[in-house]
Amino acid sequence: MRTTAIGLVVVGVFALGACGGDDDTGATDTETDADDTATTVDERGPETTPVADSHDDASSVTWGFDGTAWTALGGTPPACTDPLEIVAPADLALATAALYPGQTRGGNYKPHGGLIFNGVANDGVAVVAPFDAQIVRASRYIEQGEVQYLFDAIAPCGMMFRVDHLLTLDTALQAVADTLPEPAVDDSRTNAVEPPVAVTSGQVLATAVGFPQTANTSFDLGVYDLRAQNAAAQDPAFASERGPELAPYAVCWFDLLPAVDAERVRSLPPGDAVSGATSDYCI
Repeated sequence: MRTTAIGLVVVGVFALGACGGDDDTGATDTETDADDTATTVDERGPETTPVADSHDDASSVTWGFDGTAWTALGGTPPACTDPLEIVAPADLALATAALYPGQTRGGNYKPHGGLIFNGVANDGVAVVAPFDAQIVRASRYIEQGEVQYLFDAIAPCGMMFRVDHLLTLDTALQAVADTLPEPAVDDSRTNAVEPPVAVTSGQVLATAVGFPQTANTSFDLGVYDLRAQNAAAQDPAFASERGPELAPYAVCWFDLLPAVDAERVRSLPPGDAVSGATSDYCI
């Protein structure tokens, strides 16, 4: 099962690009998420990880999840840029299908989306950070006989991204992964990264993705606005059905991309043959 290791996760406060600072084949129904065989974090409300900032600086901002909601603690968070914009997480010209955030895939609800690269070698896709943030949680686990990596990163203004199904990590993230417990089959529990590791917008996180043994080249990306719950969560049944930690805060990251990139992603065929373009977040 997927759970989240209980403990304190430290988040640094610094200027960030996305959140207040400088700035040929068709669709496939293959969903590569480990959540297909494990319970997702957002489906396990009681098992959560508070996020806090131990840095002694003027803002003293912390983000914490109390089992019900995310809140900024200890100060006022820096403002996110408005309008909020992120960079494309990979070379979209190579992508052949898109997985929509906020839909059921493989029998489980997925607040995150993803990109599929049919016909592209696993090491032909590099994943980059969509905005400045700090890696605060990470996991390495075995799925389909292959080691996979997942990372959570939070920006001080309250934006978070989760990237999963990274295969070969860049040096900085490999150093983080080396501190994690030995990978176990279908055990994608996250562990706190202490101290957090800063990543900048466009920084390479991984140089290969997916599952070479099955020629599956894809990765997952979820973006979450921890400042306020999304429209879907206004239905009282939503959080109880989907879990309180991630699903109520997920956003349609397609629409946070620059216009040309957003159009490219929207033009891709849906990657899930059952749910298609159905999404609780992407209108």
